[in-house]
Amino acid sequence: MSNLKNDFNNVVETIYNLPLEEKEELKTLLEHNIADTRRSEIVLNYKKAQTQQKSAKLKFSSDIKVLKKVL
Repeated sequence: MSNLKNDFNNVVETIYNLPLEEKEELKTLLEHNIADTRRSEIVLNYKKAQTQQKSAKLKFSSDIKVLKKVL
């Protein structure tokens, strides 16, 4: 675990020492990567919900008491 922490700290230190233009490019790359990852998660959740709906495991309700029980 401490090795990962050291690696992370080294990456952060390296980034802090980059010129501003490279920091901005890295920021843009990370933002796109995060958005892509999030989209993939959304697609996966959608597919899971479709599977659950087809197998009648997905339940819908507008009753707050029922919703609280589901949680």
